[in-house]
Amino acid sequence: MIGFLNGTLRASDAPFLLIDVQGVGYEVEVASSTLFNLPQLGEPLMLFTHLVVRDDAHLLFGFLTEPDRLLFRTLIKVNGVGAKLALTILSGMTVDELHFSVENNDTGPLVRVPGIGKKTAERLIVELRDRLPKLDGIVAANGVAGGQSNSVGEVQEAISALISLGYKPQEATKMVRAIDAEGLNSGSIIRLALQQVGK
Repeated sequence: MIGFLNGTLRASDAPFLLIDVQGVGYEVEVASSTLFNLPQLGEPLMLFTHLVVRDDAHLLFGFLTEPDRLLFRTLIKVNGVGAKLALTILSGMTVDELHFSVENNDTGPLVRVPGIGKKTAERLIVELRDRLPKLDGIVAANGVAGGQSNSVGEVQEAISALISLGYKPQEATKMVRAIDAEGLNSGSIIRLALQQVGK
């Protein structure tokens, strides 16, 4: 198993990255949210990785943080969720958004992810609910403690509102991530996110 890669970013051709590790080029597939946070070509990059071995290929998936990889591994244990769909979910939702959806039985954010319909979203929530203790650990590792669910809810509301304004899920998520939303209500988060775009 390849646990991580520490090398130089040589190419970025979404959704694939090429990382040079001591003269060996590794092709790694990443979520679109990861693409927003990459260094410039030629600069150092470290990714946590998950290797999927199939009869016809070895597929390497990369993550900027250990919690993101843990969430990916949690998702692919859900019946009917493969690596590609798990990566799509990571592209369209943050860890805390997914936690909030599961905890509140809210399929709305999930069905906005490409490739997920109402039934799939409902099954994800049911199956992930049994894994909430692990999901709680992922959220805590991302800086969202269990007692801060109100803050998580405000973030989710802000992202949903931005999506309703026409932004793609990953764009809305990126906009909200770019500001310090701690302690803010959804209206303030939306206003600051739109101000950032206008700069």
